[in-house]
Amino acid sequence: MTLNIFYKEPENDRWIKYDRFPRKVIRNIVRGKPSIGGVQIWFENLKAGLDRINQPYRVNDFNYIKKNPNEVAFVIGKGFLVNSFPDQTPIVHGPGIESHPNASDFWGVKNIIHLIISCEWLKELYQRDLPISIDTSIWPAGIKSDDWKPSNKDKETIIIYDKVRWERDLLEPGLINPIIEELKSRGRRVEIIKYGFYKEEDFKESLKHASAMIFLCEHETQGFAYLQTLSCDVPIFAWDRQGFWKDPKYYPQIKFKDVTSVPYWDENCGLKFSDLNQFQQRIEEFLDKIDSKAFAPRQYILENLSLEEKAHDFVKIAKDIISKHKENRNP
Repeated sequence: MTLNIFYKEPENDRWIKYDRFPRKVIRNIVRGKPSIGGVQIWFENLKAGLDRINQPYRVNDFNYIKKNPNEVAFVIGKGFLVNSFPDQTPIVHGPGIESHPNASDFWGVKNIIHLIISCEWLKELYQRDLPISIDTSIWPAGIKSDDWKPSNKDKETIIIYDKVRWERDLLEPGLINPIIEELKSRGRRVEIIKYGFYKEEDFKESLKHASAMIFLCEHETQGFAYLQTLSCDVPIFAWDRQGFWKDPKYYPQIKFKDVTSVPYWDENCGLKFSDLNQFQQRIEEFLDKIDSKAFAPRQYILENLSLEEKAHDFVKIAKDIISKHKENRNP
């Protein structure tokens, strides 16, 4: 079995036709090569895992799919790519799906036979709000633990990873700044890394010197930055307020709970807190456990999110989908 996988980033012209190409070159010269986003990491890490287990696959081979219309296309992402296929093409979409089914216009038009979703809470949201009935499976990508690995350098900093996207007028004075001050008052050196404003190589270098991370994010559907941190054997104190999914594009018109900022987690990874009060109550416990090396975050990644294991899981899901599709086509 050779998998047919598809992934592309949207490329839009801004001022004149085809200006996206020179704009991309100029942007890379001025800003440097950008860090890749989560959907691309799903794609790249899937390929890396499939290579490790010697699973054959084709990438973006539209000609093959056109000549073999009954073969299943695995559209990792993004959603716009689904509309590139003929209506009859059997499509498995995900994990690079949209945040909510309402953001896609292909339900009931394209032949989507299955959705692959990266975590349990998003699967529950989709199953509740999908306008048509589609089978779903959960699959997170593996982590490149050979790239994200521990260092022997002095662990002199605590990273605050700031991915707070909404309600910053409340959360900067009510959560972020007090956390920074609390750590500094305890004599800890703090480095702030803000989501969307760093390069991957700089993040790796910071992790080499980090004894821990404070992870601040409203929710994640996988969360590569915190999982890469765990792979570097850096424990995390994670803000996990749960409650409603508060993406302002949808909330409060669409209400769903409970979400989480750390969908892949156990006691080896670190500790969690729900608000500033709980942070202040548990910070001493967390720092004591860091100093005594009580956590084993890399062990969690190697045991649960290796490239090989998650590639095997993807292939198993794919085989089951393809088998069911053949049965439905030839009852």
